[in-house]
Amino acid sequence: MKFQNGQWLPKEGHCLFSPTRIMEIEKDETGITLVMSTTKVMDGVTLTMRVTTPMPEMIRVQVYHYMGMNDENDPSFDLNLPETLPPIQAEETDDTLTIYSGHLSMVIDKKTCCARYKRDKKPITSYRNTDLSYVKTDWRGEYYTYDSKGAYMRQQLGLSVGELIYGLGERFTPFVRNGQAVDVWNEDGGTSSEQSYKNIPFYVSNKGYGIFVNQTENVSFEIGSAAVAKTQFSVAGESLDYFVINGPTMKDVLMRYTDLTGKPGLPADWTFGLWLSTSFVTRYDEETVMGFIDGMAERGIPLKVFHFDFPWPNC
Repeated sequence: MKFQNGQWLPKEGHCLFSPTRIMEIEKDETGITLVMSTTKVMDGVTLTMRVTTPMPEMIRVQVYHYMGMNDENDPSFDLNLPETLPPIQAEETDDTLTIYSGHLSMVIDKKTCCARYKRDKKPITSYRNTDLSYVKTDWRGEYYTYDSKGAYMRQQLGLSVGELIYGLGERFTPFVRNGQAVDVWNEDGGTSSEQSYKNIPFYVSNKGYGIFVNQTENVSFEIGSAAVAKTQFSVAGESLDYFVINGPTMKDVLMRYTDLTGKPGLPADWTFGLWLSTSFVTRYDEETVMGFIDGMAERGIPLKVFHFDFPWPNC
């Protein structure tokens, strides 16, 4: 979803609240919480960021406007998170706060609210303070009051020159996602449009890192489409939850992602055999269908599955 009119301006009726200063940094054994103001004065929107490292080579970022808006009865992903989070590893200086998870680190600039993600001190992606925003899409310029209508959380991350993005589930558009806008919401839209049946809010970069957005709502991705040098993901509501997953290879990213979300079981033997479909033939009768099956047998071609396309039951 696009919230801006070009590079500089918000869309009409939109207002983006981004952190400008860190008011508090609270540390405990398993994580760090930052309370950030979106204005230079006391009044205004306040955002709370919670950073943890639930698994090796993985950093979880949770950003809230109103934490109490979360409903425990809402659908959620069944993640393989440890019962007790591991101790947080962090270093703080006058200017920066660095959080480590193996070779992966998140470096937060305490003065600008910008952040960089690194692998062994080499940058892999980053965001400016304005790339993280609480968005109101029904803004009329009045003093800010609570109203969750028209509220979104948005995060943008930098794209490097030559960086390619893959993933986001089953797609029928170009394999490389750069330049695409993708709404992660399952639709029965056929196989010739941007809609798909099996959407997943996870993408992987050829730079060897992945982003998993831990939201079951309609997550909207802009891969170099809202801003040519940035990926963007946004969700309606008062909070955003995502994981940064290190590689260094894309295979390593997928391994760690499935460690978190679960690995598929091995399908039955027959699923690996040859499948045949009626493929929308114009005649749906027993003679036509058996002609397919018998024809395969006559030619010595083993057939494991025959699929009746959806018009068949209506005949």
